This record gives sequence, structure tokens and C-alpha cells, in this order.
Amino acid sequence: MIVDLKGRTAIVTGSTAGIGRATAEGLARAGASVVVNGRTQERVDQAVREIRAALPGSDISGIAADLSTAEGASAFIAQVPDADILANNVGTALIRDYSGIADIAAIPDEDWIGLFHLNVMSGVRLSRYYLPRMVDKGWGRVVFVSSESALNTPKEMLDYGMTKTAQLAVSRGLAEAVAGTGVTVNAVLPGPTRSEILGNFIAEQAETNGITQDEAEQGFLQALRPTTLIKRFSTTDEVANMIVYACSDQASATSGAALRVDGGVVRFVA
Repeated sequence: MIVDLKGRTAIVTGSTAGIGRATAEGLARAGASVVVNGRTQERVDQAVREIRAALPGSDISGIAADLSTAEGASAFIAQVPDADILANNVGTALIRDYSGIADIAAIPDEDWIGLFHLNVMSGVRLSRYYLPRMVDKGWGRVVFVSSESALNTPKEMLDYGMTKTAQLAVSRGLAEAVAGTGVTVNAVLPGPTRSEILGNFIAEQAETNGITQDEAEQGFLQALRPTTLIKRFSTTDEVANMIVYACSDQASATSGAALRVDGGVVRFVA
């Protein structure tokens, strides 16, 4: 399958590293003009330089903006007034040792609210602006990068799981709102992935316990995601491949879907 996105402008939020970075590279490789985003100018500039070096001739630009705030989203939109593709990837997780009800009850308001603003409202704000413009043009792709945690609510990351489930509700509702317009809205659900956040956590666990990162990764899977079918973490490129497909012309009949690239962690078929 050849994905050709020449002439399309794509925004990938939170794309200086991890799944977002791999998605930006995948879309650029398909010919799209890609806007990279991160919170700091330094990180954005570095990502733009590295992608341009890896993909000579690619059209890559970058904008530093904190999309967890309405002000940051407005500043971003002012610099990118139009787009054909929006990958709502920016987000984070607070990985803790919480497991029992006493620990979960201790999660402070600011953690719940902070994750909701970054993981959910960033995508709501940008979609609210770009979707009507895609509808006017008769073509557009919006992808929310959710998680298998949207379906398998993790007790150790309950606040994170809540935001990922919320993304599924938002993406499905938006897909129904733009039905028949040529615009599609989907969610992609990665499983445990060798991204920056989880990768750093695994590296810390390996160092703390005096084991290799592969051993720490396997320990994580056995303890928290024992239903994995691939028996390893996914790579960021493997997740990005699904996102790039969802942004393509070939995915024109896929909308309102929750596309799992979770390594088989979720056991039910639906």
C-alpha cells in the first residue's frame, strides 16, 4: 500500500518524541507538510532539525505551544490557520505504585484536572477549530491517540485511564457529527510502547533493580499486561503506521472507530 499525502498539511501534537515523533516522520515520508509541536522551542527546533536531516526534502515546520491551556491552543491556531490532518497525540501519564483504594483515593484534584486538560481538552480545542474547516473542504482526517487503557481501566493509572476513555467518547461523537462530509474521525489505541515516558520508567526500574531493560519490560508486562499476545512492547513506528493509515485516502471508509494496535492486550473481540 502506497500512502500519498502530497498537498496535505498535517498537525501532530506532542511530536518531539515518542509516538508523536514517529507519526510526524511517517506523515512526512508520505509527502505531507507536517507541523511538529512541543512545549518548548528547544525541543521543537531539535525535532525539526532531526526530521529534516532524516528525510531530506521533507516539508517540516514546528510550533512551541502548551496545548493543555486555552491560551496555548489559541496561539497555536493563530500560526496554523488551516490543516487537512490533525493527529491529537499530545498527552502524558503519571505512573505510580498506586493499586489499592487508599492510594487511589489520595490522587489529588490537580492530577485529575491536569491530565484531563492535556490529554482531552487539547484535542477538543484543536478539533473544534479545524474540523469545520475540513468539512467545508470536503476532506479531512482527525485521529485521537488514545490507549488500551481506555478499555482496560488501569487501577495504577486510574486518572490516565479516565482521560483515554474520554477521548473515545469525543472521537466517536465528532465522527457522528461529520458523517457524510468526507471527513473521518478515529481513535488509535496503542498498548505498552517504547515511548519516551514509559521508556524512561522502564529504564529507572531496570537501574533500581539491577536488571536489563528487556527484563524490566518483561516484568512490567507480566505484572500489569499479562494478556499481551506479542509478549513485548510495541515500537513507536508500529503505532505510527496505524495512525498514518487512518490519515490516508485508503482509510476513507473508516470513521468512528477505535483502532487497536495494542499487541493483543485487550482480550475481547469488538
